[in-house]
Amino acid sequence: MWGEGNAMKPRGAHPRDRLTAVEVKHKGPGRHADGGGLYLYVDDSGARRWILRTVVAERRRDIGLGSATLVSLAEARKLASRYRKLAREGGDPVATRRKERRTVPTFEEAARTVHKEHEPTWSSEKHAWKWLKSLELYAFPTLGAIPVDRIESPDIVTALAPIWLSKHETAMRVRERIGTVLDWAKAKGHRSGENPVRGVGGGKGLPRFAGDVEHHAALPYAELPDFFATLRQQQGLAARALELTILCATRTSETLGATWSEIDLDGATWTIAAERMKAGDLHRIPLAPAAVDLLRDLRQKAADDATFVFPGTVRQPRDPSKKRRDPTLSDMAMTTTLRRMKRGDLTVQGFRSTFRDWCAERTPFPREIAEKALAHKLKSKVEAAYQRGDLFEKRRELMDAWSLFATEGREPK
Repeated sequence: MWGEGNAMKPRGAHPRDRLTAVEVKHKGPGRHADGGGLYLYVDDSGARRWILRTVVAERRRDIGLGSATLVSLAEARKLASRYRKLAREGGDPVATRRKERRTVPTFEEAARTVHKEHEPTWSSEKHAWKWLKSLELYAFPTLGAIPVDRIESPDIVTALAPIWLSKHETAMRVRERIGTVLDWAKAKGHRSGENPVRGVGGGKGLPRFAGDVEHHAALPYAELPDFFATLRQQQGLAARALELTILCATRTSETLGATWSEIDLDGATWTIAAERMKAGDLHRIPLAPAAVDLLRDLRQKAADDATFVFPGTVRQPRDPSKKRRDPTLSDMAMTTTLRRMKRGDLTVQGFRSTFRDWCAERTPFPREIAEKALAHKLKSKVEAAYQRGDLFEKRRELMDAWSLFATEGREPK
């Protein structure tokens, strides 16, 4: 069908014999030349597609340019011209076309793919169902048909606005799940730049909710294992303080004020007195094996009479006759470590948000266990009245799972 004569000197090459837009729609079955190696091919069913026949690296190649119902005559001519030029310059239009035809999934397609890929790690069938159902109800109507590389913060605002105040907790979960899908899209090469979810929140395109607090810049939990591996390569006591802060989900002041008398390495427990806690209650932290190993190493290197786990440095005060030692590292020590790692976009406090998001999205542990791990007071007075224990053993399971995720990227079972 594709004869030698037609390939080298296609019929219809003269301008007056070239195809018209009307002919493209009505030509019968067969091959119809437009000139320069561009052909309209119509099969017996009436389906129409564009084919460019050209020479690539001394080999004759046919390059599909798409359906004639989607690609206009003018667009087909433009594509044909570009690929012919690319071939003349020694390029490979076949490979270029193949790359360009890689389709960017819509948000709905991406979300369903993410849901399926995570199938082996869902904490329960109910959690898996609720994850996807929330997106079907609140994200797909607005974002579903949009290619993931075109979604920006205003699109997310439009999706969340109807439920931001009336169903705020649900809206927060949906926002996090949208962010997870867009993080996946970036990892797969479908989009670049910062996740637009980070530009959406109370006061950022959406009204501030009465119960909102200002959120600290947090690392997406999917990025934590790589971040933690890099952190372990950093030198200095401040880097070790940041490691412990992440592994124990503690506040900056809780970590920097830690004393060796609070640490029971044999019992793998860190007990912080009530006066050191924001909520004013004694807080016991179950230490995961990685945290115990870290503290044992610090204990071996510390002075025998050391009081603080993270002591400060000797400074010369204004009076040169006196020397003084700061009791602990400064509040900026861990922040300086982040900046040294080129992660000044993050805050130390933000790793507690990373932990909380991970608990909600990737584990079967109930909300109250995660809240206890963060030493949060339960908002419900009724719930608090019935929950007098500190759920210590269940929290040990949670912190062990968190440690394995941070240090090895292992998903909880």
